[in-house]
Amino acid sequence: MLTRRHLLAAAGTALAAPAAQAQRAQVLRFVPHANLTSLDPVWTTAWITRYHGYAVYDTLYSIGADLVPKPQMCAGHRVEDDGRRWVFTLRDGLRFHDDTPVLARDCVASIRRWARRDSFGSTMMQSVAEIAALDDRRFEIRLTKPFPLLIDAMAKLAPVFVMPERLANTDPFTAITDATGSGPFRFRRDEWVPGSRSVYEKFAGYQPRQEAPDLLGGGKQVHVDRFEWHIMPDPGTAAAALQSGEVDWWENPPNDLLPPLKRNRNVVIQELDPFGYVTVLRPNHLHPPFDNPALRRAIWPALSQTDLMTAVNGTDNSTWTDRMGFFTPGTPLASDAGMQHITTPRSIEAGRRLVAASGYKGEKIVLLMASDNPAQLATGAVIYDMLQKLGLNAELISTDWGTVVQRRASREPLEKGGWSLFMSNITGADTLNPASNHVLRSSGLEGTWFGWPRSDKLEALRTAWFEAPDLATQQRLCRETQLQAFEDTPYWPLGHYRQPAAFRRDLAGLNRAPVPLAWGVRRS
Repeated sequence: MLTRRHLLAAAGTALAAPAAQAQRAQVLRFVPHANLTSLDPVWTTAWITRYHGYAVYDTLYSIGADLVPKPQMCAGHRVEDDGRRWVFTLRDGLRFHDDTPVLARDCVASIRRWARRDSFGSTMMQSVAEIAALDDRRFEIRLTKPFPLLIDAMAKLAPVFVMPERLANTDPFTAITDATGSGPFRFRRDEWVPGSRSVYEKFAGYQPRQEAPDLLGGGKQVHVDRFEWHIMPDPGTAAAALQSGEVDWWENPPNDLLPPLKRNRNVVIQELDPFGYVTVLRPNHLHPPFDNPALRRAIWPALSQTDLMTAVNGTDNSTWTDRMGFFTPGTPLASDAGMQHITTPRSIEAGRRLVAASGYKGEKIVLLMASDNPAQLATGAVIYDMLQKLGLNAELISTDWGTVVQRRASREPLEKGGWSLFMSNITGADTLNPASNHVLRSSGLEGTWFGWPRSDKLEALRTAWFEAPDLATQQRLCRETQLQAFEDTPYWPLGHYRQPAAFRRDLAGLNRAPVPLAWGVRRS
């Protein structure tokens, strides 16, 4: 029998439901591929920190869907003196999270810090005579010679993230821990629990551009109060949380869990990254045994991209390609140059003969693998098995991705905590050309990525690419680059695949971009 108490309780529940729904609408709960351990997107190229960078910082320019740089924090620029002087003007109303205005000198310091670590940026700086603030809203870059790709450099996938001058003056080889930014979200450091949760709060002082979102730029209109990252290393836990509505968006559900997710009418499976993903195996060029180019080349005959991509995405090869060279398949600069290293029948015996001929002396090899990354878990087992079959003295160390990020920065030998090999996933947007492909950069300069290879021939080809007058010349130089890369082996491409995301059906406005972006997202 219904009593007055039952009726009051029911009424209370009915009144509370709209409030609970409204609260849920203001929080976007996201499951990323890895744990956030570093807050500095200049100090590390780790994807997870790049995601953090796009939430916390704004950029001077951003790449649009047509791959053309668009103004972001800049209102625009003018070019003078036959391409040797660029003058930039900032938009009105730009503020940092500490409520101080963004000034031209903040941008100058941010460009300088970024350029010392970024491969494209360090190339740009070889043509720079001076970067200076002209007043609070204008700064200039003076060049010793024209550098037509200057805007492309600052707008690339790992762009100039603008931070306060006091932070941008930090040595780029020292990680900053203060995440005061200029972007649409403020990082809640007081709620940061590494390994569990990261929280981003809408920054009321952010002034978005008055235009539609455009890949990595455009109008960054925020429709939620909080963007929460929930770290769930166990895929089963993440799948259950998504299906029950405890979380809203899962970046990288593994292939074997897609069928049950697809059967849930409240879940949408969709590819959001238009460029796909590339898995790479990077050797340490500073220490034995992979300081020996003959041993690096000995890996090619045994390396099976087919086996690796099957491990990552299953037997349906419509979702992956085992024809990955050093540029993203299907894009203008990809070619078949030297691809026999990938496409001829695989042979462990041929690899063993080359290992023996290389002079390998049985040195220990430490392979780092991220246990909380499904793609690395899959490829790691295949790579470790291949190394053993080749007769190499390999040890597999499986840790979380954050620990891999910390350890791969070490230039020390193994006995002092170094490493020999590590795997990484990068977006296909990173391997479109010699400028964006930081893994291909081989110079020994500060901007070289972890592994620190040196190849004067690759650097000469890269320099020539920057000066190429047309696409045909760029394509010829990229063919030569790929042939040289197979010879020098700065890294091994393990394949190219497409990774769908999974999200609740009531989400709308998700951006198709190589970074999970919370701006524009709302509940329908």
